[in-house]
Amino acid sequence: MLMALFVIAYVYTHYNMKVTDPNFLTAPLSEIEEKFDYGHEIDPKVSKVTVAWHLDHMLKTINEICKALEASNPDAFKASINFSRIISLTLNYIPRGAAQSPSIVLPSGNITQSDLQRQLEEAKNRLILVFELPDNAHFNHPYFGIINRGQALRFIEVHTHHHLKIVRDILK
Repeated sequence: MLMALFVIAYVYTHYNMKVTDPNFLTAPLSEIEEKFDYGHEIDPKVSKVTVAWHLDHMLKTINEICKALEASNPDAFKASINFSRIISLTLNYIPRGAAQSPSIVLPSGNITQSDLQRQLEEAKNRLILVFELPDNAHFNHPYFGIINRGQALRFIEVHTHHHLKIVRDILK
């Protein structure tokens, strides 16, 4: 019985938890831009890092995933079952402090508004181009395994939502 539920959840996330609307991040990207002026804000009870760190991390994540999707060989994609991915993408949830991000998406040094603006424009452009890629464009997520374009975009959506919640909590 448990295996049947797991298979149903896998099929659901593999085929239905894919982003198909090219405008899926319009509101979150606008919110990111609105927060640029609050980059210096920090609340150690919520997060050890500043608002700018979270903004920079979100934008780096979007851009690096899009680059990986662009560079992938769609013919090499192999679907896989990953319980963590199924739970996270289904529930639209990433627990705080549960994972360590790869160094390529970790902010370093002084984060300026011009850096954020440049990354935001890059993200907008890359997100347009990503919808022209084949469905089996993919990337290897450190916790969720190899995920296709639709799942990768769903992850971007969930990840962005996760960090925007943290930013909102910092700014309360």
